[in-house]
Amino acid sequence: MAPQPPTPGTALCRIEEIPEGEGREFVFGTGMAAWRGLVVRRGDRVFGYVNECPHHFIPLNDRGDRFVTWDHEWIICSAHAAVFRYEDGHCEDGPCKGRGLQPWPVVIRDGAIVTA
Repeated sequence: MAPQPPTPGTALCRIEEIPEGEGREFVFGTGMAAWRGLVVRRGDRVFGYVNECPHHFIPLNDRGDRFVTWDHEWIICSAHAAVFRYEDGHCEDGPCKGRGLQPWPVVIRDGAIVTA
């Protein structure tokens, strides 16, 4: 069975738990059955994506919650240095230029980030 995202309405964390301009990984399941997502924050907005680079379908982070460039302007793939926009996951540069991250719908409800 393929890894499955959490059901809509699953609470992930409080918005303040993701620092401005940073990201956080969320893993559901274990081993090969684990599903991995990430949420990045821009001010009072959050954007969710499946944690998988469209170039080689590997996680974007090589360790922890390292998902963004040093200047907090782009989501970055640690393996290939492809850069993606926060707002829509579109790849602006790198080996998967023109493709994009798969969206993972998340919303903010009463200060909590929740799957939609």
